[in-house]
Amino acid sequence: MRTMVMLGAIVVAAALAAGTADAATPTGGRAIATFAGGCFWCMEPPYDVLDGVISTTAGYTGGHKPNPTYEEVSSGTTGHTEAVQVVYDPKRISYERLLEVFWRNIDPLAPNAQFCDHGTQYRSAIFYHDAEQRKLAEESKRALESSGRFKSPIVTEIVAAGTFYPAEEYHQDYYKKNPIRYKFYRAACERDQRLGELWGDPAGRTK
Repeated sequence: MRTMVMLGAIVVAAALAAGTADAATPTGGRAIATFAGGCFWCMEPPYDVLDGVISTTAGYTGGHKPNPTYEEVSSGTTGHTEAVQVVYDPKRISYERLLEVFWRNIDPLAPNAQFCDHGTQYRSAIFYHDAEQRKLAEESKRALESSGRFKSPIVTEIVAAGTFYPAEEYHQDYYKKNPIRYKFYRAACERDQRLGELWGDPAGRTK
């Protein structure tokens, strides 16, 4: 099943890059959303639990080198950031809800970093796939800025989606395959501690 999902994501990404597919509804009424929130291991779980989310894929986007490897992206030289691509059913879950979950699982105040990970490869970003996603993403960011919650500026980027490259298989669903290592990493990175400082109530977050 995972292989089929990954192959599907590759096909969709190729079609979008070639301008041959509608980004918001690639096939059968399904839609794609792409978010970067630091370590992609930690960005799959919050979406996997949502009703209406069909699949999540960890990968790389926003860079200039075709088919980058994890080692290349980690070096910070390819321009990519770690991201998660979410395939969802817009009849069951809205893009606005996906945005809410995104914000609650990142530190929007950290430039070129997320928690203990630093470098442009860990920058936070919303990669919009069409004009409607862009509008909703920008509205959500403005609402957060005007809420008065934060004194520091929100530095999360909102940029057009480009080619998305699925990460190596061992990165997919890492939290399921290596639960002990995943929990150790998350705790050592003090991700939940920082999220608690930023957002308080952990509603909308999944460890």
